[in-house]
Amino acid sequence: MSPGAIPLRPIDSAAAAVRPAIRIRDLTKTFGGLTAVDRVSLDIAPGEFFMIVGPSGCGKTTLLRILAGLETATSGSIEIDVPAGSSRPDNSMVFQGDSIFPWMTVWQNASYGLRMRKVPAAQIKDVVGYYLDRTGLGRFANYYPHQLSGGMRQRVAIARAFANDPHILLMDEPFSALDAQNKLLLQEELLHIWEEHKKTVVFITHSVDEAVLLGDRVMVMTAQPGRLKQFVPIALERPRDIMELQGAPEYGELVHRIWSSLRDEVQRARELEEKIGDKP
Repeated sequence: MSPGAIPLRPIDSAAAAVRPAIRIRDLTKTFGGLTAVDRVSLDIAPGEFFMIVGPSGCGKTTLLRILAGLETATSGSIEIDVPAGSSRPDNSMVFQGDSIFPWMTVWQNASYGLRMRKVPAAQIKDVVGYYLDRTGLGRFANYYPHQLSGGMRQRVAIARAFANDPHILLMDEPFSALDAQNKLLLQEELLHIWEEHKKTVVFITHSVDEAVLLGDRVMVMTAQPGRLKQFVPIALERPRDIMELQGAPEYGELVHRIWSSLRDEVQRARELEEKIGDKP
């Protein structure tokens, strides 16, 4: 951890006695001679909305893919607190861009995880119907992805992830490809659903504003190799009204604080890219 970094600490004192939902220690991932993630250690509390920001190429997505079981760490450890005998999946992941099956309807996509787990049909009907309604997709249940806008397709991915009822929800820049209006609407919808169920969420974003609007705590990562630089607690009241929050002085102060920590890393990442580009 760099000098002046904020130490890891729970947002409130009651959380101190709670077993972490995710415990990461000295996590490192290398690809050949390249170190993507370097000795990252952190705890994420149950129900925490945990945000990760960092420059391009800092290992954010690699870290998330290791949490999802899509990549294997080179060294270090990850512990996920899952109740013994639970039939629920450890995690569900919402990817950047389109990730739903184009040959399936909205209903089939949203129910996919439950059907794979052989959940009773009546329960699937109730759960999927609930999340399609919550995401404004109820009347589009029989539509195919090519009939939907980009924002609607991302809503399907979110409905599918929540319907699968994972212990942990992993989100990799899910709104980055959307226009400002759809992004705002989906941020609000995500917060409303999260407020009801308080899933543990690990969310990657390039947007400092988004990190402050959604998160309980923000981790800033360094330029490659990706290391932990700073934790910033987001001590803003919930539930949050995004439009009102953006006008609050506390919001502006947090955005400035995170960007001040991130700016040097973005510049360093650019310099590394230029050095690579200068090589014959």
